[in-house]
Formats: sequence, C-alpha cells, structure tokens
Amino acid sequence: MQTTYLNSPEIKISSPDKNPQISFEKFINKFKSTLKTVFHEENDIDKMGITRGISPSVLGQIMDTNPLSLSIPTKYGGRGGSVQENLQLFSAASYESLSLSLTLGINSALFLQPFAKYGQSAAKPEVFSRFLNHQNMGGLMITEPGFGSDALNMQTSFTEQSNHFHLKGTKHWAGLTGQADYWLLTARRQTEQGGLQRDIDFFVCDNTNPLQKIVVEERFENLGLYQIPYGRNILDVEIPKIQRLIPQTNGIQMMLDLLHRSRLHFPGMGLGFVKRMLDEAIAHCQQRLVGGRNLFSYDQVQQHLARLQANFTIISAFSKHSSGIAGIENDLTGLGLEANIIKTVTTDLMQESSQTLLTLVGAKGYKLNHIAGRGTVDSRPFMIFEGSNDILYAQIGEAIVKLMKTVKENAFQVYLKSHRLTEMAANQVKDLISFDIDLQMPQRKLVELGRVVSRVASMEMVMKLGDAGFRNDLIESAISMLRQEITTLVSHFAFHQPTKVVEDYESGSSWFNLATI
Repeated sequence: MQTTYLNSPEIKISSPDKNPQISFEKFINKFKSTLKTVFHEENDIDKMGITRGISPSVLGQIMDTNPLSLSIPTKYGGRGGSVQENLQLFSAASYESLSLSLTLGINSALFLQPFAKYGQSAAKPEVFSRFLNHQNMGGLMITEPGFGSDALNMQTSFTEQSNHFHLKGTKHWAGLTGQADYWLLTARRQTEQGGLQRDIDFFVCDNTNPLQKIVVEERFENLGLYQIPYGRNILDVEIPKIQRLIPQTNGIQMMLDLLHRSRLHFPGMGLGFVKRMLDEAIAHCQQRLVGGRNLFSYDQVQQHLARLQANFTIISAFSKHSSGIAGIENDLTGLGLEANIIKTVTTDLMQESSQTLLTLVGAKGYKLNHIAGRGTVDSRPFMIFEGSNDILYAQIGEAIVKLMKTVKENAFQVYLKSHRLTEMAANQVKDLISFDIDLQMPQRKLVELGRVVSRVASMEMVMKLGDAGFRNDLIESAISMLRQEITTLVSHFAFHQPTKVVEDYESGSSWFNLATI
C-alpha cells in the first residue's frame, strides 16, 4: 500500500494580503460581532444549544474570522500564539457558547500548539495553511475504552515500516469525533516480542487521506455540549514519518507539557462562562419581584451574587497567571501542581456558578433551552475531562505531602508560606492552617488536602491580581469568599471519618419489615 505524504505542491502558506495582521482589538471585536450575528440575529442560540452538532453555515461564518490563527506562528501566516490573546478568544466564545469555546480550545491547546512546538518543519506549511485558508480543524485522541485516567497503559500500538508508521487501536471521547480534519494520535511502540514499550509517541493524522482515515464506530449521545461530537474511533492507519512529533526528551514528558499547557488555558473558557452566569443572575434578580420587592434586595440573594462575582475575580486571576507562563516557548512538564490547581478550581467554579444561576431563576432555569439549565449540563464535563477533579485534587495533595517530606516539615502553614504559589496567602489565613500534617494520610484526606491547598493558592493569585491594579472591592470580596471556603474545607479535613462501604448492605436493612402495620 502506497503512503501519501503531506506538503503537496499546490498548498501554499497564507499570504499577508489574504490574512492581514490587524490589531487584536479589531480582531476580537470582529469575532464578538460575528457571534452576535450568528447566535442572536440570524439564529436563536437557545434552540441551537439543544440540537446535535452545529450547522456548517454558522460554523463557517465563525471560522471566517480565522480564530485559530491565534495559535499559528507568524512564520506560517498566523498571529503568533499569544496565550493572552487565546484566553481572551476563549472567554469571548464561552460567554455565548461553552461548546464553541471548547471547540476552539481543542483545536488550539490540543492540536495547534503541540504541533507548532513538536511538529516537524516539513509537515507544518500544509497543515497551517489548511487551518488558515480552508477552515480545517484538529483534535487529540488519548483516551481508550479500558484506559481513561490510566493513559500511560494505553493499548494503541504502532510499528515502524520503511516510510511510515502503522497505528492500530481504539480511542473514545475525543472531542470533534468525525468532524476534525487532523488528529494528534497517541500510541506505544510494539516490540518484537509483541509487547508495548512504556514511552508514548504522538502522530499527526490527516483524516482526509484514505490511508489515514479514522473509522467512527459509534457516535455517543453525550449529555450536554451537544454541538461537539464524541464517539468511539477505530484506528488502522498509515502515518508518514514526517508526521511524527519529535519530543525534546521523551513522549511522556511531551504529553505532560501538552496537558499542563491545556489545563492552564481553562481559565479562558471559564471566565466568559462565569461572567455570563453573573450577568444573567444580576439582570434576573433586578427584574424579578418577590414579596413586593426585587430579588436583588434580599440578603441571601446578595450572598449568591457576591459569590458569583468572587468566582469571576478568581478566574480572572488565573487568566493573568496563565498568560505569563503557558506559552509554547516554556517547558511546562514540571508545572503540574499549578496546572492542576487552576484546572480543578476553574471547573469547580464553572459548575458552582451555573448551579447558583439555576437556584436564582427557579423552575424556568431547569429547561434545557435556558442558559442556566444548559450551562449546568455543559459545564459539568469540564470537571471530568483532562483529569477528573477528584484525581487531580489527590495529586495536588500528594505533591504537597511529598514536598513537605523532602524538606522535613510537618507544619502546614510554615511550609505553605515558603512555597511560591502560597507564600502571601499562607499568612492571610494563618489562623486557619496552623496545624501539623500527618504525612501518611489516606487517599480521601489527600483529596481534601488538595482542595485546601488549591484555595490557598487561588487566594495568592487573587492577591497578586490586586497588586497589579485589579478593582480593589472585587479583590477584597474574593479574598473574603475564599477565606470562608478555606474555613469549611479545613473543618472537613480535620474531621476523621474512617467509614467504609458495607457491601452486603441489603441484609437486615429493610425499614418495611420493621414498621408496625
């Protein structure tokens, strides 16, 4: 079977005349204006949000603004890959549609950025040109049916032939299943004995090429994010050698760098979404009359709204932090702690914000075509993909315990005030976290410890956002809310609960047999 290569002569890099580098302000305003047109003037986004997929005409108009050019190097006609600009783009998109924002995030953080960093030079011109000029899209396939969080034991394999790699395996839950033109595929090299090597390789798959065509075996009826297709994919493809990504050290380190960078982009998607929840909540509470006065005047409602504003401020702090460190020029392999903190807290606050709006608007918010109901089901998966939050909180706890063991320090507050992610905030909540840590704690306590650490680190980033000039009353409110949450989390952490599941619980547990008739 003959292998067809990338870099065909008829494909050219986008010319400056076709893709002028207008200011980012004009670029993002044009993008927002297009979203207003396609979601509110020409269509009803509340109806679009509950139908599967997104119409080609709507997607075409959005992609005509070339949003993915932000992740393409200027050498190839793009805007250069600014993290700050990408986060702003994701935020603008998520204010209107989490599905659209995630679609852009998948393309940018899970395909274009790793390809720009690790892709071979010979493969780049055609790929980037097709994104810029032909509205192509790309995604990432890591997860397998039997290996979700246990990605390092994936069973997709590859063998090396004279001019290509042959990949075989099954992948599922890849966003843009059946829609993306390009995929980053992960696989492990098959040994001569038939086993698989430990390291992982990444390959660019051109799904438009018959020899690289991925078969969609099943499309999933996913709950929420209706506009993004998911499914189970069968891989039996021949990938040209120039389409293999080249790690700087090894494949596992490359995957960590990729995933940490992606997690650091979550605040972009989270900020616009939380801002929308906040704006909707304020507008509703100002207009809704209960007991002769509007909801806005009630103390409990003020608490809910203040919490939403705190969420907005916290994720703003994350955005500023990420914009300074998440560029592809930086090696993020060792930044798992802050990447996990930002991903978990951002996604927790997204879900909390949608639930708060749902509480405030009442029964009508339970409609799927209402932003509160739709936001609740659309934001929930963010707490699952790219690492379930419980697992990531456990990893945060494990990391802190390991660091404390290394420096032989048991005092929690003493250690946190020496760590760059918590040094100022540790003094701010000194009275809450001045206790010793049992460095041999069970897993459930590692999760709880991870939650505490993540909120202290969140406070640190909020304080630094304030130092940079962010509005002071919002900063003070966010710090107050975080202090309240840390108080609750520390209380949970201090409570010892060694209970376990009773497996044969049905025996002797019928209330009916004990009732007097």
